[in-house]
Amino acid sequence: MIADRLLIGISQLVSPAGLGAARGVAMGELEIIPDAAIAIAGEHIAWVGPRSEWHGTAAVEQHLSGHAVVPGLVDPHTHAVWAGDRLADFEARVSGIPYESILASGGGIRSTVRHTAAASAETLLALAEHRIRALVRSGATTVEIKSGYGCTRAAELALLEVIAALALRSQVGIEPTLLIHVPPVDAAARPDYLAMVTTELIPETAQRGLARAVDIFIEREAFTLAEAAAVFAAARANALSVKAHVDQFHAIGGLELAIEHGALSVDHLEASGPAQVRALAASRTVGVILPGVTLHLGLPAAPARALIDAGAAVAVGTDLNPGSSPLFSSQQALALAVRLNRLTPAEALTAATANAAAALGRGDIGRLRPGTRADLLVLESADWRDLPYTLGASPVERIFIAGHEVSS
Repeated sequence: MIADRLLIGISQLVSPAGLGAARGVAMGELEIIPDAAIAIAGEHIAWVGPRSEWHGTAAVEQHLSGHAVVPGLVDPHTHAVWAGDRLADFEARVSGIPYESILASGGGIRSTVRHTAAASAETLLALAEHRIRALVRSGATTVEIKSGYGCTRAAELALLEVIAALALRSQVGIEPTLLIHVPPVDAAARPDYLAMVTTELIPETAQRGLARAVDIFIEREAFTLAEAAAVFAAARANALSVKAHVDQFHAIGGLELAIEHGALSVDHLEASGPAQVRALAASRTVGVILPGVTLHLGLPAAPARALIDAGAAVAVGTDLNPGSSPLFSSQQALALAVRLNRLTPAEALTAATANAAAALGRGDIGRLRPGTRADLLVLESADWRDLPYTLGASPVERIFIAGHEVSS
């Protein structure tokens, strides 16, 4: 075998076992190869195994000085394109005002919508680039970015265009998602808004290739089950995958509806109970937990332990956004999932790599095996467990995306 690059001197090569989304106990199963080597050809992994079993040739050989290697982290849930801040919301919340009350009074998401609408595309792009660089420094090699701060046809398309421009300028892989985030304040305008979304915005988004999935926020202060069903139907009619924000504050049936529509993922789950745990475990949908929200808003942690014990597939993301999770580190999201959601270190690694990839419908990232994209992290330590252990600093020393080392 001939490779472009051979990485040697790897104390531990660690990757989730199996294929696709790991479910239940399989989330804790890792393949760990000591004294390993990785051969890279082009943008993909050509071979992995013990160093002693490599018998090919490589144009370049790099020694990693006895450090551990894990897959690049996949962040399946961010809102990285926004303007303005939510510092007033932060002060209100810590003084005891509920987040839902802030949202209902015109703060929260609606405040960010106003600030984002007032910013130029160039400003939004520059702000988002800074945030994505922070995620990359933390170990993210693929990042999903949602729109959702536009709330009109033109504004949502403009946000998706910013995400597309960001993808062209970023080292990291970008997965764009159209988010139907909040309905009009005027209840009488909701039918016309929903008609615009389903007959204009979603079809144009699909036709222009601006997103691969459509997400919708299903909640008492957001969209109803009937409205979400119409959005899901329009997305699927236009060959777009579906996702949903569900059970953040109340379990009103959004999780079950999303599963019925074959959603790639249902995200948040802080209010999910035993019935929702059973439904998700019986489905092929991935449950995305967002521990940054639990930390920042003081919400109950999503029941990830119960989900895994029931046989579900769980992923973890930052939910990077200005209001409910100003978390700029994918590694910290992984580490918080251990502390707040009771994942084991092995389960957290799987949740942040292979299962996060599955939540995006991707099978070519999230694991270190032949044929996958060569996205990998070289840790500062010889022991991979420093990745979920470390708080307040990044344990990532070097980052490879599509076979090339990138500056962090």
